[in-house]
Amino acid sequence: MLTLADVTVRLGGFTLRADLDVPPGGITAVIGPSGSGKSTVLNAIAGFVALSAGRVSIAGRDVTDAAPGARPVSIIFQDQNLFPHLTVARNVGLGLRTRGRPTPEERDSVDAVLARVGLEGTGDRRPADLSGGQQSRAALARALLRRRPWLLLDEAFGALGPALRHEMLDLLSETAAEAGLSALMVTHDPNDVRRAAGRTILVADGVAHPPVRTEALFADPPEALKAYLGPRAGT
Repeated sequence: MLTLADVTVRLGGFTLRADLDVPPGGITAVIGPSGSGKSTVLNAIAGFVALSAGRVSIAGRDVTDAAPGARPVSIIFQDQNLFPHLTVARNVGLGLRTRGRPTPEERDSVDAVLARVGLEGTGDRRPADLSGGQQSRAALARALLRRRPWLLLDEAFGALGPALRHEMLDLLSETAAEAGLSALMVTHDPNDVRRAAGRTILVADGVAHPPVRTEALFADPPEALKAYLGPRAGT
């Protein structure tokens, strides 16, 4: 279980509040208007912003004061955070915290995860030689190799076209299930939510609401979600 207990985050004139539990397993979407605090929710979990109040715990462990690297989470941003001077294999191998030359076992692990995400044979390329979809796959491969139980995605596929985005969402669902990962995915697109997320957190008016089954949320959307979705809400 991932828990935000009476959390408050203050950033300048903006305040976000959250008091919720996210069950492990599957994909939970985070949706809401621009500027509502969706990314702030992930940053609070990952440890990139300080809490003004409240606690964050993961699987019963209080991580409120833990450094980002000590938390049982991986995060993928929209820019994928791939280092341009490193090969794809070296970028992905960072998920193993490799120092110096990788061992044969580590190279085998990198090759295997690249093959799993459809990037077999690309290990010697640089990120600039990959398409946007391939870069997304490389970032996912690195996260899978880290084997952290929670995967946070902040508009990770937002720059992709609809077909590629759907392809990546399907790949995320498959690989996360295989690896036993729980995913928390920020997106602005309700179609992404319906396609991939079993549960959804609505962030609106400075509040991150507890997750609701996605089908039920869209079948009977609250006023804040109706305002965000527009006149076709609930259809």
